[in-house]
Amino acid sequence: MSPERPIIRLKPKIDPRRIRRGFPWVYDNEIVSDRRTKAIEPGSVATLEDHERKPVATVTVNPNSKIFARVLDRDATAVIDREWIAERVARAAALRQTLYDAPFYRLIHAEGDGFPGVIVDLFGTVAVIQPNSAWAERNFAALADEVKRVTGAATVVRNASGRARSLEGLDDISDVHGPDIVGPIPVPMNAATYFADILGGQKTGLFFDQRDNHAFVARLSTNSDVLDVFSHVGGFALAALANGASSALAVDGSEPALALARQGAEATGVADRFETRQGDAFDVMAALATEGRSFGTVICDPPAFAPHKGALDAGLRAYEKVARLAAPLVAEGGTLTLCSCSHAADLEKFRTASIRGIGRAGRSCQILRTGFAGPDHPQHPQLAESGYLKAITVRLLP
Repeated sequence: MSPERPIIRLKPKIDPRRIRRGFPWVYDNEIVSDRRTKAIEPGSVATLEDHERKPVATVTVNPNSKIFARVLDRDATAVIDREWIAERVARAAALRQTLYDAPFYRLIHAEGDGFPGVIVDLFGTVAVIQPNSAWAERNFAALADEVKRVTGAATVVRNASGRARSLEGLDDISDVHGPDIVGPIPVPMNAATYFADILGGQKTGLFFDQRDNHAFVARLSTNSDVLDVFSHVGGFALAALANGASSALAVDGSEPALALARQGAEATGVADRFETRQGDAFDVMAALATEGRSFGTVICDPPAFAPHKGALDAGLRAYEKVARLAAPLVAEGGTLTLCSCSHAADLEKFRTASIRGIGRAGRSCQILRTGFAGPDHPQHPQLAESGYLKAITVRLLP
């Protein structure tokens, strides 16, 4: 450990056992704050001590963030260098390579992989890195080099979009390192082909987290008419069609996303059974009910209605409304899958709001399955935010 490494200290009333047992964050109101700690450069590596000056962990510090320190290593003497980064990238890659036979997955899932504030998605020979913490931004070059070395990726995209970076006081300027990316990238999943717009799409361009939920719903959709609301690039719809659905209608507010969905339908060979409708999802669902449309399989996968605790009440009302509008569109004996990517709305609250919405629509149901993100999105056992995705599939009863 370098003698110049700064030291930060927990306040006397803050129990260090939570950190020693694995909790990865230390908030700004838990730290002894003085001129010295406030002057630490964002992204610096420091030693965290308890109020008795006993070492607790090696952390990275950002005095500009409410998350003042993020645990890098529970060894308070750990050296955070390229070798440390290389070992953790290799460990993350080894897990994915046992899970998937093609290089299309989330390679690093932030704290879930022991990489605070780092997201890496792999699209064949292109890796998209979101350095969402000051430490990750400061070490981007080493991260990029190790990701390329371990995966064989030729191009690395530094994706600087998203709320997380603004909370860390970071810029929103993205850039490309390596050969240029020409057009959307085809991504094979669940017997379908999707197209990811790496540079202009949402987040990293595609949502790998729903892969297993796509597969489950696809099995329910054989010979069924499918409605995929908030479809993005056709996530549930294309998997269903590739696995025997009779037809699929994808609804989204983004015409560029629907254009990618149509491109995916062509590549999958299911374009003759696929249609899209652009518009506000709530309005489209109401219109479909007025038209008397009915579907054997309905999926609603909206954006995060409750991205933080302050938005929780409004978000739960929105999830209830989604369920209330979707339930009448499900044929008797059909299935409805409702999703939430809001970490502020835990499973119980989300499920309660969804079932209440179904009941308000005059329908009753049985719960078939509760799904979460796939194993390339490992959850940190003490960080609820890492287990953000919930998917509830119900069967609507006669």
